[in-house]
Amino acid sequence: MMSTSQRRRPSTIDAREQRRHRPDYWLVMLATALIAIGLVVVYAISPGLDKNGAGGGYYVSKQFMAIGLSAVAFLAVANTPVQWWRKVEKPMIIAAAVAAVAVRLFGQRVNGAYRWIQFGGMSFQAVELIKFALLIWLAGFLSDRIRRGALNNYQQTLKPLMIVLGAIGAVVAVFQSDLGSTGVMVAMMAAMVFVAGMPLKRVGMIAGIVVIGTVLAVASSGYRRDRLLTYLHPERDCQNAGYQACQALIAVGSGGIAGLGLARSVQAYGYLPEAANDSIFAIIAEKFGFIGVTLLLAIYAAFFARLKAIAERAPDDYSRLIVMGILAWFSTQALINIGAMIGLLPIKGITLPFISYGGTSLLFVAGALGVAFNISRYTTFVPQTNQPPNKEGASRERFATTAVRYRT
Repeated sequence: MMSTSQRRRPSTIDAREQRRHRPDYWLVMLATALIAIGLVVVYAISPGLDKNGAGGGYYVSKQFMAIGLSAVAFLAVANTPVQWWRKVEKPMIIAAAVAAVAVRLFGQRVNGAYRWIQFGGMSFQAVELIKFALLIWLAGFLSDRIRRGALNNYQQTLKPLMIVLGAIGAVVAVFQSDLGSTGVMVAMMAAMVFVAGMPLKRVGMIAGIVVIGTVLAVASSGYRRDRLLTYLHPERDCQNAGYQACQALIAVGSGGIAGLGLARSVQAYGYLPEAANDSIFAIIAEKFGFIGVTLLLAIYAAFFARLKAIAERAPDDYSRLIVMGILAWFSTQALINIGAMIGLLPIKGITLPFISYGGTSLLFVAGALGVAFNISRYTTFVPQTNQPPNKEGASRERFATTAVRYRT
């Protein structure tokens, strides 16, 4: 006869087959609301973006195309078994490495950074593929170490993680000069190793290495030092290095409580750089004011809460780590973008998830959303335990705190 412990701990395959249920449609509705906000804002400011005589509808049509491709990617990924991603870890890492080299060799340098590869009238941002590949590989790597009981082993776990961290710093921060995206990926790694159950001393050691590397990266680059000084005192050089920071603050301040209105933007007409991309949050603040920004942040908060709930109730370590990595990816990127627009962080040239104009970011964000949506079909009970976590780290005991069924 099957014991109680065996009934409570079915195999991963059996649990996924027996507990399939309605997915988290709220996750998709909240993401759709964010995409709709971005599309409306791009449409409203498109006349101000038209600098080459392409017509205001050009930007809206391109964004519609990006949304369509992203919807296809979401549907494809949402119907792909989660364990299938483990089979394509190596090809994805190879593709990400090739893209990273290609963007440095063939990409155009814009504002001191190499981020885009041009294909005729289309472009591709290699760092988005790198983020997705890191997410898939790291979830598989950590779940394997948890299964083997080797999470605290230096040779098997910590050393490979530090090598990967160094590679990210060399490729993204140094070769591509994209410190903002490096910060996003470091946050993903930190969140995933913490949830996996790595001891805090080890996490602290990795954090120390990251801090030292960041200081060296800033000190070794003239334009990064200028950005840091601009961040500290943007008003000293509003016509040059501090121009975008000053114009973003003007846009945010101009919105007031209720905003100027959907059709009354000033900053989008040649004043605020990257109004539809990196600076779109400032445009939203200008158009909709404090009330609109508060609503936007509430939607983001609800979206992140849904991801956290899915991670807490994921059926296995692999799924849980993937969702936690997605949560760290989206939330850190939003934090960096919004923080830069209101003067709390340096300008980093990073997009606002689901909202910013552009296809590559939206495509991979939609793909990651599809993975989380698929996992939400198999959420299950969170076990209640009074036992202390294992020294190797029990990710479920550390992360999950309630014993309720996840309901959609």
